[in-house]
Parts: sequence; structure tokens; C-alpha cells
Amino acid sequence: MDAKPMNADQLNEKYRVEGLRFVDGNGGLVKAVVDTGVCTGEIYMHGAHVTHFQPTGHQPVLWVSKQSVFEADCAIRGGVPICFPWFGPRVGHPQAPGHGWARTRSWDVATASVRDDGAIEMVLSTVIESFFLAFTVRFGETLSMELQVKLSSDATASVSFEEALHTYFAVSDIKSIKINGLEMAGYIDKVDGDATKMETGSPIRFDGECDRVYLDTTSTCQMTDPGKKRTIEVSKTHSHNTVVWNPWIEKSARMADFGDDEWKSMVCIETANVGDQAIELLPGRSYSMTARIAVREMNK
Repeated sequence: MDAKPMNADQLNEKYRVEGLRFVDGNGGLVKAVVDTGVCTGEIYMHGAHVTHFQPTGHQPVLWVSKQSVFEADCAIRGGVPICFPWFGPRVGHPQAPGHGWARTRSWDVATASVRDDGAIEMVLSTVIESFFLAFTVRFGETLSMELQVKLSSDATASVSFEEALHTYFAVSDIKSIKINGLEMAGYIDKVDGDATKMETGSPIRFDGECDRVYLDTTSTCQMTDPGKKRTIEVSKTHSHNTVVWNPWIEKSARMADFGDDEWKSMVCIETANVGDQAIELLPGRSYSMTARIAVREMNK
């Protein structure tokens, strides 16, 4: 039988780390609150879900819907959901939860410490099917996230999985931002019946619903937001897809956990391995995917 997850008091007693405390968050779900002096941050044990990151001197980087439901069997809308072991709907299983089980699973805190550079590092872990997952988050001047997946050595054959760090960014106005780094990439256009298309050499701009899976790309992306006077850089390793998403007007209205007008203030730039670029592991082997988020002010 699985051990009962630790409550906030038990976690505070076990992990006495300066700048880190555990509290009961929204819906009574336990979260870690970080204040390093160079940033503030939050991560829920529910889904190993980062919901806040704000470097000192900057505005909050991540977006969370005001309509998000904070309950044990629901995914948090916003922040950085972990999609695993599938992305989107599970093929052949219409009743399966979208984006897999990881984001509604209660994760354990494996370690928590202060690094030499002053960043607070946490490792959260869980087991899903025959996979052992470890999610390492470092809160510092940048936000660094690593998802390691290991297949049990007891497995009798290789197993494939999809994964994504489904990051929601706060923006001033979706119509005024642009994303660089994918100008020459091919992509699957989910809004246009999964048609395969090519970018035309220009930055991504938004004038309607966008749901694109960019293919065979390891590129760093820069999202420029003149309204917030900043550029957010998303770099990654061992990720071969980037997903860009904004639901726009009609889809926002159909989602119960998404405010009707909130599409204006967010965009997703997701670090992923999905579809034909899903990862296949042999028994006892592991795979790690990382994403790093940095913020810099635009020249005034």
C-alpha cells in the first residue's frame, strides 16, 4: 500500500531549508513556497506543478487561470503542467484523461536543498505504470526544470511515452507579442485538421486560435512582450518538439476552468516529445528532458 503523502507540517519538519516553506495552498493542496532573494516561486505537490516564478525586479512570469480548479482529481489550469505518459487525448482510449496521469498525481518530495549559487532545488518523484519519474526544479535567477523518466528493469520489453512541460506564460496582450526561434520549422496545425505546414521565415504572431506542434526542433525560443517590456527565453535539451498554443475566443468560452477573456493574457510555449517523436525506452534505461526559462528587460 502506498504511504500517505506528507502534510505541510511534516514536510517543514523534514526539510529545513532557508527560503523554503510548505503551506496549504488553494483547495487545501500542499505547495512549496520559495523566496531566495533573487526570485519567488511556488510548486504544488499535486502534479509536481509549478504555479509561480518571479525573478526579483520583474513581473510574474507564469500565468494561472482565475477559474482554475484546485482539487485532487483535477489538473491545475496554468503554470507548468507535466503531460505524461501521453499528450492530448490517448489514442484508442476516449475515457482516459487528457495529457495523462502525471498532472493529477500526488508527487513525493525526494530532496530539497540550497545550491551553491543560492538557487533552491527540489526533486519530486512518483511512479506511473512501469515508469519512475523524477522532476527536478531549480528556482533562481532562472527557472530550470528537468523531467527524468526511467523504465523499470522488470519490464519485459521497450515502452514508448510522450511528454511535455506545458508552460503557460503571462503576457500583456496576445495580439502584440511575437515568438522568435521557429521561423523555418515545420509544424502540425491542430486548428486546420492536423495539416502539416512550414513557417515562412517570420516570427510567430497571433490573430486567432493557435495550436501548433513544431517538428524536429531543438531551438531556443524568445517571446517578446512590448507591453511588459520584457523578453522571455525558453531553452531546452533532449526535446524535439515545441508546442505553441492560445485558445482564442470560442475555445476559451467552452472551457469551464478558463475565463472567457483570459486568452488575451497568456500563451503556451511547451517543451515536448510527442507524436512521431515520442521516446522509446528499454528496461532499466532513462531519459531526461529539460527546459530553462530566463527573463530580460527590453531596451527602453
